[in-house]
Amino acid sequence: MGLFKTIILGAAAYGAYKYVTKKDANGRSMVDDIKDRAPAWKEKIKHFKDEVEQEFKKKTAKEY
Repeated sequence: MGLFKTIILGAAAYGAYKYVTKKDANGRSMVDDIKDRAPAWKEKIKHFKDEVEQEFKKKTAKEY
């Protein structure tokens, strides 16, 4: 049974890899799009983190 699970998981991983690296009509893949958008997502996450930190500090300052 373990070998069968390994084969199925390997086939699923291979299929997922082929799907995300498949080129579209413009010659770009999902991976290329994600690489291009990653810096913008990183900045959004940093801003969100800073906002959460500020709110947390305000709440903890009020408690003491």
